[in-house]
Amino acid sequence: MSRFFKEKLLWLFIFSLSLTACLPETADSVSTLIPPTILASTEPILTPTSISPKNLREMTICLGQEPNTLYLNDNPNPAALSVLEAIYDGPLDSRDYGYQPVILEKLPSFADGDASLAAVPVKEGDWVINASGEKIELVEGARIHPSGCKETSCIATFKKDSNLMMDQMVVTFNLLPDLRWADGMPLTADDSVYAFDLALASKNPASAYLLERTESYEAAGVLATTWRGIPGYRDNSYMTNFWQPMPYHIWSEFSASELVGSDVAARFPIGWGAYVVDEWIPQESITLVKNPLYFRADEGLPKIDILNFRFISDPNAAIVALLNGKCDLLDPSIPLDGQVALLQKLDEAEDANFYATEKISLESLYFGINPSSYDDGIVSGNDRPRLLSDPKTRQAIAFCLDRQKVVDTVLHDLVTVPDSYIPSEHPLYTPNLNLYSFSNTDGAVLLDDVGWRDLDKDPATPRTAYNVPNVPVGTPLELDYITTTSIQRRQASEIFAASLRECGIGVNLHYLAPAEFYAPAPEGILFGRNFDLAQFAMGSESLIPRCDWFSTDAIPNAENDWTGENLSGYSSVAYDDACQKAAFTFFGEPSFVQNYQDTLALYAAELPAIPLYPYLRVAASRPDLCGFSLDPSAQSPLWSIERLDYGNCE
Repeated sequence: MSRFFKEKLLWLFIFSLSLTACLPETADSVSTLIPPTILASTEPILTPTSISPKNLREMTICLGQEPNTLYLNDNPNPAALSVLEAIYDGPLDSRDYGYQPVILEKLPSFADGDASLAAVPVKEGDWVINASGEKIELVEGARIHPSGCKETSCIATFKKDSNLMMDQMVVTFNLLPDLRWADGMPLTADDSVYAFDLALASKNPASAYLLERTESYEAAGVLATTWRGIPGYRDNSYMTNFWQPMPYHIWSEFSASELVGSDVAARFPIGWGAYVVDEWIPQESITLVKNPLYFRADEGLPKIDILNFRFISDPNAAIVALLNGKCDLLDPSIPLDGQVALLQKLDEAEDANFYATEKISLESLYFGINPSSYDDGIVSGNDRPRLLSDPKTRQAIAFCLDRQKVVDTVLHDLVTVPDSYIPSEHPLYTPNLNLYSFSNTDGAVLLDDVGWRDLDKDPATPRTAYNVPNVPVGTPLELDYITTTSIQRRQASEIFAASLRECGIGVNLHYLAPAEFYAPAPEGILFGRNFDLAQFAMGSESLIPRCDWFSTDAIPNAENDWTGENLSGYSSVAYDDACQKAAFTFFGEPSFVQNYQDTLALYAAELPAIPLYPYLRVAASRPDLCGFSLDPSAQSPLWSIERLDYGNCE
């Protein structure tokens, strides 16, 4: 296959590394790439160094699937993301519910002046973010936050002849000096700006939200970039708005569409990280070799010289391969949830190491508080009665859900039952919330209080309405409960349905194929807001909570073309105000924590959805592996790939 000149240089480098395994064992050496005078060079320089082949250390990481692509703008699957951790490092890591700079000098902040709000004039026709958080073209009558406005009370209505100013976020990022691509070329701010331009041209769905709220992203020096948001956009995660660099000196000869299918981007991308892709055998493995130009090489990193990724989809076969020494680490992309008991026994016997942590994403049970049939403002006899409009009914259902039993049995007691829309381990969590530990008694008392009566004194039959607000007398408390066909959801929903029935709540379980469950609105039962109870995951791995998922503006309906995450149709002025106040407070400000905790308290009291359990991330390794740990807030389980080692680890 033909290659462009610069691509050939990369292959020359990789080939020189791969020769190490073929050379005779001598005291001197193999060829590798170490350019001592690279600062004055425009091309990589091949020079010898002394590494004895007998000292080369290999490790095999087994993945649950073959990577679909290694090109970031083409929706890489979880296995691909694990491989990419070896090729790139950072630009940021997320651990312990916080961000850490990797190839940046520091995280920008308002306190240090590299993040700021600038008051800018706006005029008719400008793109802005309105008071509802939507990107709009500014026209007369639009409601916006003028500069300095953080409350709903100061929202202004735009007029053509008004001289309004709005706040614009400006954030500057500074790269570490002397970073190198694996072929020796300098890594600069232009590579990050090029990555931004590629994301725009590729319409990368992973960054679509931020892209459409970005006014500009430009180089502010050889090693600095500046991001500017659209006026009115306030981003609590501003410190992450740095585009992961891509190699302009190689990829610029390709169009954005050509990169999707090219080997140079999809199969053998060059990075600055600990490893370089050497070989890809389809349906079998990918081999990577140590990058001698890795910017942390003087720390003795990476520990392993040759890294093999094997593809094993079957969890049982993967465990056998681990015990046989064909895998050193089983990546969480292998579905190991069903083998937890076995892995725990292997860990106890010291035949393997078992790892588990909960993720930020939560499985939740959403209430159909306001189905889309109510949107016309008329609740007719053909519409479903307002069975779930009273928060006390929703609270009673929460008491009647045996979430702890699901955690103990289905999830092997490896996660905690959450009390709000973030996990209980999150640093923004507060214990000062309405709590709903499983209690049939408390649930029954609340149902009686609302007016749901057990007239036949048989808890196995549904209660009926007797003076329940907005519900006809005699209406049974019987709910359709929908979810997908996954084994874990079947197991959990059957436990939940049984515990609800013990409270006199009738439950009809429906398991839908994913294509039907997630069908688009308005016809789709979930996104079309046409359900009683729906169990699914609505989560984000962002460390800043998304309180806006339950705001009135996020209700999908015909007027907003069915966009939005508030599938319950929940609407509360108090919650909207609290969420907006939280969103307008930046990380590090004194009121940041309190403002978000106010939204958690309102959510826990009103329950637009019931948080059921966090998702579980599971991995396993040989017993002497070191340098590996699972972190609930890490974007990738292989965030520490350069530190992986085995045997007598330092």
